Amino acid sequence: MNRSQQLHHPFELKESSVVRHRIAAVSAAALLTLAGATGIAEAQPASLYAPSAVVLTVAQGEEADTVARASTLSCAPTAQGTHPDPAAACTALAATAGSLDALLAAPDTNRACPMHYAPVTVTADGVWQGSRISWKHTFGNACTMSATLNGNAVFAF
Repeated sequence: MNRSQQLHHPFELKESSVVRHRIAAVSAAALLTLAGATGIAEAQPASLYAPSAVVLTVAQGEEADTVARASTLSCAPTAQGTHPDPAAACTALAATAGSLDALLAAPDTNRACPMHYAPVTVTADGVWQGSRISWKHTFGNACTMSATLNGNAVFAF
C-alpha cells in the first residue's frame, strides 16, 4: 500500500494496527498462561512422600564448632544416607513425631558417668516430613550423652 492509498483509506490503517495489537495481546496472554501452567507443574511434589532428610552431627564443645562426626539421613521413600543404620535411625526419628527432645526422654538411670565437664553437642538440621528442623543439645560429656540417648540409633554413628 503506497502513501496515497493510506491517506484515502484511513480505516484500513487503523484496522491493521488494531489487529496487530490484538495478536500481540493474545500472544502475551498465551505465554502467560503457558508460564503459569509450567509454574504449577513445578510446584507439584515429586513423590507421594514428604521429604525427610537431615544432617546429624556430634561435636566437641558447647557451640558445636568442632564437628567430630557427621552423618546424613534420608527417610522417604526409603531409609538411606551415610548413617550406618539408616532404617533404625529413621524409625527412631519417626517415633519422636518431629520433636527431637523426645530422644532425651528415656535415659539409663543405672549408668554412672564421671562428673568431669567435657561438653559434647549433637545437632540435627534439615527437613523432617516436609517441615524444617534445627535442633541442638549439649551434654556434659560423652558418657552422659550415651546414657541419656540410651542406645538410640539416631546419633549412633
